[in-house]
Amino acid sequence: MSATKLYILDTNVLLHDPRCLYEFKEQDVTIPMTVLEELDDIKDRKKNVAQEARFAIRAIDEILSKAHSPAQIKRGVPIFLPGEDQTQSHSTKLGKLSIFPDHELQATKESLPNNRNKDNLIINCALHLQSLETDRQVILVTKDINMRLKALGAGLEKVEDYRTDQLVADIDLLPAGHTHLDGVFWEQVDDVESYQEGGRTFHKVAHDLLPNAYIGQYIYDDSKDFAARVADIDGETLILRDLGYDKLMQQSCWGIQPINIYQAFAMQALLDPTLDLAILNGAAGSGKTLIALACALELVIEKGIFSKIIVTRSTPPVAEDIGFLPGTEEEKMTPWMSAIHDNLEAMHENDDRPQSSVKYAIEKANIQFKSLNFIRGRSIQDAIVIIDEAQNLTPSQLKTILTRSGKGTKMICLGNLAQIDSNYLTPLTSGLTYIVERFKGYEGAVNVHFEGIFRSRLAEYAEQHL
Repeated sequence: MSATKLYILDTNVLLHDPRCLYEFKEQDVTIPMTVLEELDDIKDRKKNVAQEARFAIRAIDEILSKAHSPAQIKRGVPIFLPGEDQTQSHSTKLGKLSIFPDHELQATKESLPNNRNKDNLIINCALHLQSLETDRQVILVTKDINMRLKALGAGLEKVEDYRTDQLVADIDLLPAGHTHLDGVFWEQVDDVESYQEGGRTFHKVAHDLLPNAYIGQYIYDDSKDFAARVADIDGETLILRDLGYDKLMQQSCWGIQPINIYQAFAMQALLDPTLDLAILNGAAGSGKTLIALACALELVIEKGIFSKIIVTRSTPPVAEDIGFLPGTEEEKMTPWMSAIHDNLEAMHENDDRPQSSVKYAIEKANIQFKSLNFIRGRSIQDAIVIIDEAQNLTPSQLKTILTRSGKGTKMICLGNLAQIDSNYLTPLTSGLTYIVERFKGYEGAVNVHFEGIFRSRLAEYAEQHL
């Protein structure tokens, strides 16, 4: 049975998900030569997406290496799942992968002008195939919104975003990490078993009370007295770790106290030695970086639980290659780490010599600023790793960072889904969204969505009205 659809992939789809070639089921996939040229151009740069480009090229090579001739590559090579024995009858045969030599196309009246523009070359390739493949649907897949609009305007009948990897259909469905209960929680409880363990208080209650609860979720009510975190779910029983509302609000790290309950939840998660990952997301000015940095300094300098703080982030697309900047790696990263310096200065603004205090904190806590390019391949031991601007990372990039976690290391992801700078990420496909959903219910991780903006009155108004 021949494929009824032909998917043409844009470069940003392969960068976003190098395994996307196996996601189109029994349908055929073609890659324009222009896309291969773009991947080749990217793979040798010191960019965040260079590794994704190399992954994509290897995935393409793995499939096309089964071809017997250049003509077969042009016609299409059968796609099999990696590692499967293709000689077996039960092996999963997908569609075919082909390379289309779009550089050979001659300009026609239907073609988009400016053949130096690679987007136009790919769209022209799709238009050409649409005119040839009249017996099946030709679909251009790209994460570039403007390219989708251009393709539709040029006459392409079907253009799609790549959404195979989306875990939620609407960003509003993303777990907030906490839930508010109307009324007083204990007035709704008929049967409870309370016990002490390791200096902590736990309560066993019926799962029916909170049917949608999951491990790691924070719970609080109207009483301003009760606050807890779901520690475990055992069949029809829910085990809550009692945190105490007042106790949460009275926490203090490096002179910083929580302003609201959401910051208090985050502070508790960061200070809890049983948690390996804390995901803090929310609007600009809600206090994510300040809380994360204050807790990290407390854990390293005051409590001595960790030996260093490593801060990394996605560098802006305009300057992904930090090589042109002078100095050491830390000095090269300094322009992109100004948010950390700003928060350090804010924490020490009332000191007699604030700049000296900031310098002391950086040296005493052994704060290291690292590029994502230097994180790959490492095993990070006995450290707190703060991943700033995590919304600009792909799921693959965040997986690379999180799997660097060695013994005695805690990961903190900070992000704001409303401030995505990447041209091939959306709030639904961001790596931040991905890990929030994937780690939901994992006993070693919590997610806290910050609410409220405290940077300034102007910042709050701008966030709400712009």
